[in-house]
Amino acid sequence: MSKSQQNPSDKKVTHEALPENVVFHVHGVTKTYQMGEVQVHALRGIDLDLYRGELTVLLGASGSGKSTLLNILGGLDLPTDGHVIYADHDLTRASEDALTEYRRYHVGFVFQFYNLIPSLTARENVAVVTEIAQSPMTPEEALKLVGLGERLDHFPAQLSGGEQQRVAIARAIAKNPDVLLCDEPTGALDSQTGIMVLEALQRVNRELGTSTVIITHNAGIAQMANRVIHLADGRITNVDINETLLDPKELSW
Repeated sequence: MSKSQQNPSDKKVTHEALPENVVFHVHGVTKTYQMGEVQVHALRGIDLDLYRGELTVLLGASGSGKSTLLNILGGLDLPTDGHVIYADHDLTRASEDALTEYRRYHVGFVFQFYNLIPSLTARENVAVVTEIAQSPMTPEEALKLVGLGERLDHFPAQLSGGEQQRVAIARAIAKNPDVLLCDEPTGALDSQTGIMVLEALQRVNRELGTSTVIITHNAGIAQMANRVIHLADGRITNVDINETLLDPKELSW
């Protein structure tokens, strides 16, 4: 069964059909954490559509709610209220088994820290994912796409920080996900190295058509995105559409 035919669960949780170009429909999403006697409102009523093939930046300061929103989109967390619809399925009503299947087959994650296995080569780190995916690339294909075709048999300790992050991107995309969710992927990198990582993400978005969401506090990254969603205090404060997209090398950090 192809990716477009797979469902996030055996027990289908359907919703009103989304327009064909919408990959996520987020409606009325709130998230409240109980910290002792204090309630922390991480998200305060988020309404948002994300589109197929789009590169989107979620931009905001620490504490604005962007990581919480990304975790909910990725099925790593559930909202306190509201709905997240993915491919006509309400993730907020899905079982834990369904969410596990959703994360395994439909979503690639890239985090600030690379989480590579030190005892495995770049090729082997990517193969960990391809061995459980349904229609994966080969590790060699994925690593070539992020510019590491000549570093297949190097261990993480033999790679720079930027190269390790690109291995992490290759690992995320090797299972051919519909969506790539990136949490501060350049946060631990200097600007020159960060640009190389952003180039890899841009290449994945353009060549594979993978819907890509990057969260960052770095406003300079925004000009490479189709849309920029600004968050503050758990709310969307503004949405910018970039008519002209900058290449990562042209970004001002």
